[in-house]
Amino acid sequence: MKIKSHPQADADFADAYDAYADAIFRHCAFRCFNRERARELMQETFIKAWDFLVSGKDIDNVQAFLYKTANNLLIDEARRAKKRTVVSFEDMAESGFDVAGDDGRDLGRIFDAKAVAEVLHEIEEPYRTALIMRYIDELQPREIAELLSETANVVSVRLNRGLKLLRGVLANYG
Repeated sequence: MKIKSHPQADADFADAYDAYADAIFRHCAFRCFNRERARELMQETFIKAWDFLVSGKDIDNVQAFLYKTANNLLIDEARRAKKRTVVSFEDMAESGFDVAGDDGRDLGRIFDAKAVAEVLHEIEEPYRTALIMRYIDELQPREIAELLSETANVVSVRLNRGLKLLRGVLANYG
């Protein structure tokens, strides 16, 4: 999806918001472990995208632009925060957060979502980002590679190493 800076850009922007707001929110929620802050970061992401369009620039790949913007905001957030607060999966579920993806795949069957949510902060970057983008955001490795400006091979290696780290951390919580 592209958005060109023109008088009808607001309609294209609204379509992009409808298409990606939930995914960007979910991505932020699993990265910062704070539902309200994740909502603010998602909104900030779209504000930055709007400001970019208003400045007269085009966005060639909206999804990539939004994820890069969200990731930059999350990195800034992590640099400012000394400690992260872990929100339980039950709290997120009660607030309407659903682990099942759009394709109906229940990620809870792959991992115990509660256990993963509680230990995800223990996985170091860049493995945490790769895992979140693959299993929470449900992006393919080639899509992740494009969004992170990496090769698909690098992303695949990060995913494999991240899963190994996650299994090790989850085994300690068994």
